[in-house]
Amino acid sequence: QVQLVASGGGLVQAGGSLRLSCSASGRTFSGYTMAWFRKAPGKERDLVGTISSSDGSTYYANSVKGRFTISRGNAQDTVYLQMNNLKPEDTAVYFCRLNGGARYDYWGQGTQVTVSS
Repeated sequence: QVQLVASGGGLVQAGGSLRLSCSASGRTFSGYTMAWFRKAPGKERDLVGTISSSDGSTYYANSVKGRFTISRGNAQDTVYLQMNNLKPEDTAVYFCRLNGGARYDYWGQGTQVTVSS
């Protein structure tokens, strides 16, 4: 059974930092993209950024570019989202997604990030 577990959320003051983790288990993955999404109350779910398992290339939404960094951990199938200079508008539930194109598509359960002003 595949599991995608996101963790690391919490409450932080504006200007602070948090690091989210997303770990996948249950099978061997290859050739996938790990993505972070977020959903704020009353808003659509938005893409935050992605990282490719093949070459480590990344993509960031304009709203987080320069503040957030996605990286791969030493453990296989673990991805981090380092969030610096957090703003109240970053408050949302953050989800990770592991997508292997047409082969598989898994979502984590979400972790709450709250940024106080």
